Amino acid sequence: MLRWLAEECSSGHILPRLLKHMQPFKNTSTPTRSLTAFCLSITAMFASHSTAAEPATESRQPNFVLIFTDDLGYGDIDGFGTSAIPTPNIQALAESGTRFTDFYVAQAVCTASRAALMSGCYANRVGLAGALNHKSATGINPDEVLLPEVLKQNGYATALFGKWHLGLSPYFSPLKNGFDEYLGIPYSNDNTKYHPVLFDSMPPLPLYDGDEVVELDPDQSQLTRRLTERSVKFIEKHAAEPFFLYVPHPMPHVPIFASEKFDGVTKQGLYADVIAEIDWSVGQIVEALERHNLRDDTLVIFTSDNGPFLSYGTHAGKSQPLREGKLTCFEGGVRVPTVMSWPGKIPAGKRNDTPIMTIDLLPTLAKLSNSELPTNKLDGVDVSRVIMGEDSDDPHEVLVFYSGKELHAIRWGNWKLHFPHKYLTPNEDLRSDGKPAGFGKLKPKPITQSGVEGIASRHGYYVKELPLSLYDLSQDIGEQKDVSAQHPDIVSKIVKFAEAYRKELGDSLSGANGSALRPVGRNDR
Repeated sequence: MLRWLAEECSSGHILPRLLKHMQPFKNTSTPTRSLTAFCLSITAMFASHSTAAEPATESRQPNFVLIFTDDLGYGDIDGFGTSAIPTPNIQALAESGTRFTDFYVAQAVCTASRAALMSGCYANRVGLAGALNHKSATGINPDEVLLPEVLKQNGYATALFGKWHLGLSPYFSPLKNGFDEYLGIPYSNDNTKYHPVLFDSMPPLPLYDGDEVVELDPDQSQLTRRLTERSVKFIEKHAAEPFFLYVPHPMPHVPIFASEKFDGVTKQGLYADVIAEIDWSVGQIVEALERHNLRDDTLVIFTSDNGPFLSYGTHAGKSQPLREGKLTCFEGGVRVPTVMSWPGKIPAGKRNDTPIMTIDLLPTLAKLSNSELPTNKLDGVDVSRVIMGEDSDDPHEVLVFYSGKELHAIRWGNWKLHFPHKYLTPNEDLRSDGKPAGFGKLKPKPITQSGVEGIASRHGYYVKELPLSLYDLSQDIGEQKDVSAQHPDIVSKIVKFAEAYRKELGDSLSGANGSALRPVGRNDR
């Protein structure tokens, strides 16, 4: 009744109705003034009540929460694969939103994946590849305008709680790249004495709060909890203004750790316990949004930086039904489980198989927040209509998959063409102790050697070679049956796309340098 009365008063509809029944007073203006005052009072009272109980969802800019796990397998989350790992909070998020079954990362390794996510560009366009370490002199170029900078320029509070991996502080600090707050680690959590192979040659792992190192070799079993608690505090602190919360969990990248509360909770092994704790984290973040009446104003995205580190046996995830995992351009490396939820905006309980990629998030969040795009060329596009279920057409003509500077594959519609290249596949001697396959027989090369041979030597992989291969993903999601001989016209079409990308972004396999590559940042010049 109160809401109806306020709406009628606000619209002006009720005043003529009341005056119609007050003819005896038609020669005086007193009733009109009194009734007008009455209507204004009712409207103001309801507005005050509404503001206290319900945020003005139509007038405020949306919040964005991006939860970015590390090395999570496509098969680790029920609804993508057939995982038995309990993830009730992620499942609840999916039921309130949409599962994106064909969501991709640009490259299947830490730094390159994050460079694409943050810049809206293929990683080699901005000069980054592989995984930076404690000796790296390179990082994201200060001239690149990253996602947090796009939002910060439009009044957003921004925070990163987790793994940065785009260059060492202070030169490449997250605080110099659009983030107001930062608690986390500068590179992968194995870059320390806990490295499964190179443990005797690694420095302590620094934990940063802002630009200050607050701990060395922090207890990694507490990282998920600490990052989650800081995320909740950030939400509480900025509930009255738009915010971008980026939570790139260091887990489940090896070495994996679960807190005492979760160690053994699933009875499915340590890896499952780690995923259960990440699921708890998702629940805590969503609960904080609900507690502050922000859920309807917030787009929550849950995804991963690449596929699982398969050579680590029971300490790694699963990519089934996809082929291979991290460090490859097969689907198991670049297709990641992704859920997006925004009540009233993104369809609930749906599946969406439109191919989209992390490079699309920057232009999409810019569109949703009415923020200005960077002037540099982007490879990503606005996919807001796709994620809201309003458009099912492919927003990209093709999606391109590089490994470092090598062009490995292109997806065009449901067709995916792999060009001849070397790839990594796990040694069959898989283990259950957190060591890589074949541990004890490996001849590890230094961490500074990052090509496939160097990675294979440290992490228990074989190096194999793939010939030109065409797969129909609509029939063969596992990339098992090469149909290039049956479809030469499709091969020819995709090869033409490749020629254009080689000219623009280069391809070391064919000797192409690329005409549109931007310089990487350096802290040694």
